[in-house]
Formats: sequence, C-alpha cells, structure tokens
Amino acid sequence: MKSELRLGIAGLGTVGANVAQLIERKSDLLAERVGRKLTVTALSARRREKSRGFDTAGMAWFDDPVALAREGEIDAFVELIGGSDGVAREAVEAALQRGIPVVTANKALLAHHGVALARLAAGNGTEILFEAAVAGGIPIIKTMREALSGNEVSRVYGILNGTCNYMLTRMEKEGLTFDSCLKDAQDLGYAEADPTFDIGGFDAAHKLAILTSLAFGTEISLESIFVEGISKITVDDINAAAELGYRIKLLAVSLRTDSGTEQRVHPAMIPARSALAQVDGVTNAVAVDSDLLGSILLAGPGAGGSATASAVLSDIMDVAGGFVPPTLGLPPSRLQPYVRARMRAHEGGYYIRLSVFDRVGAFASIANRMAENGISLESIVQRKADRQKGEGTAPVVLVTHETTEAAIRAALGALSKDGHLSGEPQMIRIEDLD
Repeated sequence: MKSELRLGIAGLGTVGANVAQLIERKSDLLAERVGRKLTVTALSARRREKSRGFDTAGMAWFDDPVALAREGEIDAFVELIGGSDGVAREAVEAALQRGIPVVTANKALLAHHGVALARLAAGNGTEILFEAAVAGGIPIIKTMREALSGNEVSRVYGILNGTCNYMLTRMEKEGLTFDSCLKDAQDLGYAEADPTFDIGGFDAAHKLAILTSLAFGTEISLESIFVEGISKITVDDINAAAELGYRIKLLAVSLRTDSGTEQRVHPAMIPARSALAQVDGVTNAVAVDSDLLGSILLAGPGAGGSATASAVLSDIMDVAGGFVPPTLGLPPSRLQPYVRARMRAHEGGYYIRLSVFDRVGAFASIANRMAENGISLESIVQRKADRQKGEGTAPVVLVTHETTEAAIRAALGALSKDGHLSGEPQMIRIEDLD
C-alpha cells in the first residue's frame, strides 16, 4: 500500500466537518478502494474549541488557513471557507505555489479567478478539483471533464439553485405568494437572511460560468452571463403557465452558436411533460446535449452537508489515486478566449402578462405596438376587468412566436408610454425543451 495521503482542511462548517467525519468513519473502506490511507493531519477554522463530531487529537491546528496551506505537513489542501477573495483565495494560491493539489467547493472563487488559478496550478505541476462547487452531490464536473471528453457539447442547461426551485415548487403546489414562500424558506434554512445571491440568480450564474468553460473549452466569463432572478414571479404567472402546459423554473443555459457562446440565467416556462419540469424542491438537475451521447440528465441533491461532502471526498479519492485531470478540462494554454454570441431570436417565444386599463383603444395599441416591432402573437387572452378601484384594469396574457428580446422590450416600452398599462409588464421566456 502507498504511503498515506495527508490532508489539510480549512473551513469546518457543515461540509468540512462532514468530510472529516467520513474520512474517520470510513477509513478502512477508503484505504481499500484507493490503495492508501487518507489522514487529516491539519485543520483551520474560526473557533478551535468547538466540537465537530470527530477526533482532532494529533491534528495540527492553524488559526490562519493561509499558514496551513503554506506551512502545513500536507499532501493535499481542502478549501471549504468560501468567498471569491480574501483568505480563501490566498490559501488556495499558497497551496498551489507549493505544488500541492487543491480540493474546493468554492464556486465563487472559480467563477471569478478560475482561469488564473488553473494557470498557477499548471505552472506548479498540480491541479484543482472542484466537484462540489456545482450542483452539490451530482457528479456533473467529473461527467463533463472525463466521461464526455470525446464528445462535442452543444448545450448545457439545468436547475442549479435549490432555493429557487424549492420556492417555485411551493408557490405552484400550495398557491403561496413569493414573499410568504421566501419567509418559509428562510425559516427552514433553505434561504439566507439576505437571499439576494440565490433568488437574484447569481448563485446559478457562478455555477453556469464553470460549466460553460468545461463544455466549450473557453475561458470562464462570469460577466458575460445575462442574469435575472425570480422575485417578479407571481402565482398568477405560475397558474397561467399551468394552463398553457408549462411549469416555471429558474433555468441556467449555455449554448454554442455560430457567433459565439450564449450564457443566461432566468425564469423560464418549460413544457410540463419534460424531464426537467419534474425536478421539484431543493433538487438540482443538469442536462448536457452532445454529438455522440445525445442528451443526458443528471439530477440529485444540490446542497447539504452529506451531498457536498460526498463530492469533496470523491475529489480527495482522485488525488489519492493519482488521477488529477487539468483543472478546466484542458491545459490553460489551450483554453479559447470567450466570445459572446450575438443577440438572436428566441426560438421558444415569450409569455407576457400585462395589466391593461379597460378603455377604448387599449387592445388596438397592443396589436399595433407588437406589429411595429415584428412580433407575431400565438395567442392573446383577456381576463375579466377589475373595477373595484376607479378605472378598471384587465389582466392580458400574450404568447409570442419566435422573436428577439430587444423587440419585446421595445414594444413594451412603447405600450407604457401610450399610457395603457398599469404597473410593470411581466415577461418570461418559453423554452421548448424535450
């Protein structure tokens, strides 16, 4: 049997503690599978005295994670601190400068600095493994970096944020408002006190940026992603989607086009019959379209101590076994510059909900503004007007054929100037997924 693999773990929250517990509890099984013993020899966290469910006797303690990475007697560095900068970044850089492989669950770090860190790793004869950074326990990184290495990927898409999926599921099944559902999610620990990172779509965007690089061999480009969250989704939208045969999901999409790469995160109506539409609650799912394998879908727990720890442990096992592929699937020198795709027509069309003043000329204005911008309507539905407060308003739902977002926004802007709309229009993309 090979010599033991000495691990330094920085960050002992739920995931870090779970990883250490697994290594302690499954010591014999892990050694048998990888041919060497895994041993946690060094730790770093904010509070040394806190009990974390595993025996820390004999482990070196570092108050500073950067010092652990720089000076610890370790063979691999496990970064579970989080954050795109600060000590997490400094500690990872320190480990890589020593030529020590890094295992991390830090999506923000990779989305902001992944290419630079990949170059630093390669320059020092090592790499970064990050299965836990995207979609929790779903082995999507290994699948894309290894199992699909002989495929040409045309599109990767999915549900990458469990908080949003949980909220949309409950809004649909229980008729809850967005605000009441968010409060419940916070009470249950699915949403943070400041939920902006999740419900604003930014968490999903970080993950998508990483998947895009793996899918298309490009440099990571977080700033090129169009991001829209779910805060404007109402129960009325969800009910309208059901009537039209769709369900609303926060969708992350990356695809290769003739003019470059398109990346977007936004609410979308997807066919209720599709496999992705069946993914409910905090579950994540990622689909990949490729030339040889066709379309595959991986689904599972996107967060949680055990699921994320499982992904971290998988990476540690690869390090122990000596299998560490290039960080982003290719050597950094072979990554192509990211080219943002030109705006094109959205094939699935759009759902538009308007609150229209019930007056003569309003519907003629809608038809004219749509025609002026070359927008063809598949259907138009008017609900009963509400006349309880002065001049009544009527909810109007439009479904368009293929068109561009610029055309939709121009038409809605003109309608607002015409004075026929009450409040802000709602626009949701329709994705005709299989």
